[in-house]
Amino acid sequence: MAFRLARLGAGPCWRGARGGGAGLGAGSRRLCRPPGAAGAERSRGLGLGAAAAGGGPGRRGAGLAAALAGLAGLAAAAWGHVARADMVPRSASPPGRPGEKEREEEDELARRCRGFMAPPVTDLRELRGRPGDMKTQMELLILETQAQVCRALAQVDGGAGFSVDRWERKEGGGGISCVLQDGHVFEKAGVSISVVHGHLSEEAVKQMRNRGKNLKTKDGKLSFSAMGVSSVIHPKNPHAPTIHFNYRYFEVEEADGNKHWWFGGGTDLTPTYLNQEDAVHFHRTLKEACDRHGPDLYPKFKKWCDDYFYIVHRGERRGIGGIFFDDLDSPSKEEVFQFVQSCAQAVVPAYIPLVKKHRDDSFTPQEKLWQQLRRGRYVEFNLLYDRGTKFGLFTPGSRIESILMSLPLTARWEYMHSPSANSKEAEILEVLRHPRDWVH
Repeated sequence: MAFRLARLGAGPCWRGARGGGAGLGAGSRRLCRPPGAAGAERSRGLGLGAAAAGGGPGRRGAGLAAALAGLAGLAAAAWGHVARADMVPRSASPPGRPGEKEREEEDELARRCRGFMAPPVTDLRELRGRPGDMKTQMELLILETQAQVCRALAQVDGGAGFSVDRWERKEGGGGISCVLQDGHVFEKAGVSISVVHGHLSEEAVKQMRNRGKNLKTKDGKLSFSAMGVSSVIHPKNPHAPTIHFNYRYFEVEEADGNKHWWFGGGTDLTPTYLNQEDAVHFHRTLKEACDRHGPDLYPKFKKWCDDYFYIVHRGERRGIGGIFFDDLDSPSKEEVFQFVQSCAQAVVPAYIPLVKKHRDDSFTPQEKLWQQLRRGRYVEFNLLYDRGTKFGLFTPGSRIESILMSLPLTARWEYMHSPSANSKEAEILEVLRHPRDWVH
């Protein structure tokens, strides 16, 4: 299957992509409202969306591959029609005098990059030099994803813009963190990407071995490259759900030069109150994405999601699930990449209609209080159980602000709080304790 990355319209966030990685400097920030984010629509209808292949059950896989969220910070999403970047190879030409094909390639990549929230982490000359490499394809995919998600969120919010923070990791690589806070609709929305490389620590290598990857190190070190896009979105209205999604790619090279690769990620929904129609829409959209790549994928990854986002000490899930997978390395790199694209494409159509539907709902102080208590559960899972967060907090060179970007601005813990029987609060707790099949 041959795909081409969809082009974004020229964005206002940066200029001058042609010459390479110039643009926003390390750690630089700016406030940016993405293209098309002038105002918020007031549509309340539900719409369905897009597409998703790979395998492997259990909670084991959320270790080092999920740790990309830690190395990166957090930040995956969707758009109309996205896929693999087909880039024209350079033609031979005298130094300083690019040939026609090279100029066309440069223009195409530069146009695409102008729609991103910031310049690529990798220098454009390097990206052009390896057009067919999976690291190039994945970096372009996550940059497109970030820009499209920020655009969709800004349009729905209609108020605040995104703060764009481009950072570097001294051990290798860097990332772009985009955060919207105190908007009209969203209390906090973060969409981040990272592209990092270097050597894994002994602890990281140990984690990989615990997951069955017996890799050969040199002096206790292992070369790696990792990249991904991740997002957590917390709306203000307690009837609008929180969403998290993350899609990532990982490569390691053993001491003998042997390379291993895998993909991971997922999308899950955390509502404060149960809305049956919303749950069916969300899961059905993800199922349609998975079904394009195999009928066994959605049930496998839905169960994996329910098992992973489990708050053991509370005996309940963080939310109503979605899909989750890790360590996907078959049937082929290209096929798994296409699956990841499909998963990303499904996020916006799965989520944005729900926010539009509920952003203007009326709510009581008691309902806002329940939202704050459920946010407390979200924090508990992320800090106590999420392996990506924990790995990132203990990884040298990781960026703490980006790692903790997933946490809400506000949350609450009350001693021995228990909802009344047969209440709406008790209804969502029942679902969190006993996951349901939403699509059959």
